[in-house]
Amino acid sequence: MNFDALFAKTGNKVVRCGLVGIGDFGASLLAQAKHVPNLKIALICDRDPARMAESVAATGADTTEIVMVQDMDDADGVQLDVLVEATGNPATAAAVGEQAIDRGQHLVMVSKEAAIVVGPILHARASAKGLVYTEVEGDQPSLLIGLMSWARNIGLDIRAAGKSSEYDFVLGPDDSLTWRNQHHPNSGLTALWERNAMSWQELTDAREARAANLGLPTRTVPDFCEMGVVVNASGFTPDRPEFHTPILRPTELAEAFKRSADGGLLAGDRRIDVFNSLRRTDEASFAGGVFILVNGHDDKTWSLLRDKGHIVANDAGVAVLYNPQHLLGIEAPITILAAGLLGIPTGATHPKPVVDLVARTDRDFAAGERLAITDAHHHEVAGLKPELIPAVRFAAANPCPYYLATGAQLRQDVPAGTLITAGMLEVNMGTVLARLRGEQDQHFGVQ
Repeated sequence: MNFDALFAKTGNKVVRCGLVGIGDFGASLLAQAKHVPNLKIALICDRDPARMAESVAATGADTTEIVMVQDMDDADGVQLDVLVEATGNPATAAAVGEQAIDRGQHLVMVSKEAAIVVGPILHARASAKGLVYTEVEGDQPSLLIGLMSWARNIGLDIRAAGKSSEYDFVLGPDDSLTWRNQHHPNSGLTALWERNAMSWQELTDAREARAANLGLPTRTVPDFCEMGVVVNASGFTPDRPEFHTPILRPTELAEAFKRSADGGLLAGDRRIDVFNSLRRTDEASFAGGVFILVNGHDDKTWSLLRDKGHIVANDAGVAVLYNPQHLLGIEAPITILAAGLLGIPTGATHPKPVVDLVARTDRDFAAGERLAITDAHHHEVAGLKPELIPAVRFAAANPCPYYLATGAQLRQDVPAGTLITAGMLEVNMGTVLARLRGEQDQHFGVQ
């Protein structure tokens, strides 16, 4: 796509944008925006005034041209075309998002924690007012939705789609393994670099066992949250609630994510999953990248592409197409300009509540315990495992959406292995998030 041509007819209009949340994503957007002539960050909102001032100063922005507030209620008089919600706090994001739509502003929802709970109803509300609600370029949901859209529009049949987890498993020449800031000698993964005579299930089980022995996670809540948003946008479904999340080399994707009937891991087609990228120290990262598997309609063409180095299955029947990076706020201006200048999303066009992100206990919990976020980076609670299940009405007997459960106190003891239901919790029903979820269930007829 030639983006100069895409925006050519919009003239010199400048999109006035508000940014709520000045964490890593917001700070990177603020820094990038000063290099985009037709984008102006006119307002920043963050509860931490020192962090807000520090971020603005770091970019060299003119503070006289940016309104800075700690509460969006104090920004009623600021004229904005687009609001970017990037707090990562689901309750705040839902309230800020609803307010933006009510004020006639396009909404860019970076906070996937709110999108997985109430994204479809916010989209419906925005559409009813002629506004855009969209996921953001620079984060995996929009990037994967875009990749799938591109493939469909050139006539490719998508068999599966997904993303890599946020951090690579990096294998050293001495069999050491590095993950984030952890370094483990004698990982045992060198012996599992090649599949040899093993099935894909046997190989990935063996690799996962090695990772578990080292205390390394292969499933994190953000991955499930992001892919849940893609499920709701695309209608593709998880192969199983806990995903497969295999540890794979990127070059193995085409074979490993075939149907199980053909020797792969997946039970069927139109599936969403996550993999953990295994690479050597001298290989490029795939961390946080997105991919699709497509059926090859022409064996001769795909065999030729395989010879050119593309990831194509041995029988040329399945190929992998991918975008191996996500650039946070650096890419976000494309979404903001598309909404503000063209009135179109870069994310979902007709999202529906297909799945819910829910929590299963992996330890015993006692009555009175609060499900407090223990990992601020991943926005997850220790002792709860994420799952994606078919969407159900928010009701006492049903599994509770993960981000309506967080922060709530347990009414009862809950043994390990139990799906947390809403009735087990003292859920704060006074939040905009809870109210919008009820509205979403009614709007879409969720049972």
